[in-house]
Amino acid sequence: MRTTTGWQAEDGTAGMAGTAGTAVAPLRRVPLHRRDLRPDDLAVRVDYCGVCHTDLHSVRSRAAGGDPYPGGPHPLVPGHEFTGVVTETGPEVTGLRVGDPVAVGNIVDSCGACAMCRAGQENFCHAFPTLTYGGTDRVDGTATLGGYSREYVVRERFAHALPAGLDPAAAAPLLCAGVTVWEPLRALGAGPGTRVAVAGLGGLGHLAVKLAVALGADTTVITRSPDKAGDARRLGAHGVVVSTDPEQMAAARDRFDIVVDTISAPHDLGPYLRLVALDGTLSHVGHLGPVTVETLDLLIGRKKLSSAGSGGCGSTADMLAFCAEHRVTADIELLPSARVNEALERLGRNDVRYRFVLDMSDLD
Repeated sequence: MRTTTGWQAEDGTAGMAGTAGTAVAPLRRVPLHRRDLRPDDLAVRVDYCGVCHTDLHSVRSRAAGGDPYPGGPHPLVPGHEFTGVVTETGPEVTGLRVGDPVAVGNIVDSCGACAMCRAGQENFCHAFPTLTYGGTDRVDGTATLGGYSREYVVRERFAHALPAGLDPAAAAPLLCAGVTVWEPLRALGAGPGTRVAVAGLGGLGHLAVKLAVALGADTTVITRSPDKAGDARRLGAHGVVVSTDPEQMAAARDRFDIVVDTISAPHDLGPYLRLVALDGTLSHVGHLGPVTVETLDLLIGRKKLSSAGSGGCGSTADMLAFCAEHRVTADIELLPSARVNEALERLGRNDVRYRFVLDMSDLD
């Protein structure tokens, strides 16, 4: 058993206030145990870890006395998009060496045998993939603890070489936010000659804009806030539609081949489906939960509603290579990990443009 240090969520309802007064349990610095290396394992020194809305939801659930994942109760150490350096390898590791920079996302194992795994879509594993935190190790049954820590032990297959030229701090959010929007953009054929709209300009949305532009698509941002127009164009967007302006929304009807909906709060999909062109698709990736759809919004124009989440190993590697070639990384605010509770509290108020990343070196 190996020992490292990380940030673990407290149980119970005490904590700082988040959105609408929801309690956010403070994380505290604690010793953590990692497994000894198996033959195909790497030990990774975690240098930078992104702060995802999933982390916030998980910490809030723990603060309210719940457990957001099956198999609980278990310790909650968030963090599932991180970069670092290999410090040790198991005897069967062949593709990575000590000293190599690597990146790890929100999946660290899968069954490897189902149709989805064989197709390289481990993110859709029929037996459910093992999550980077809040999951259950497939070998020893222990709970997985996330990247808000100084060391992580992971199978080589689920660690990706970090291409040269990618800033490791700004690249960390690519491993969750980035690949979450990359997969639908690629699957739906975004590129030259396609018209893409991105709804919401947050952690997911700003990377969807950058990737769609780099893929060559005519890219528009749909936002509630007119003051985000300047940021949208700085990110490369060719146009902006203000969703609170009925005239602008009416003018954009049936315009886009692909609408990537990255809005994290529950909302009506109807206005966004009406922007989708004939035989186009709305990909709903921001909010996970029940949605209600008026069939006529799909019927008129043969429109499709889809979703996506995370990415398979091959897709993640392809995205990292593409981002290195096109110099795509997240816009981040870098904080020492000791300010993790501040980051979560501010994320709950949407006070970030566009992704917090924690510098884990202060855990030494």
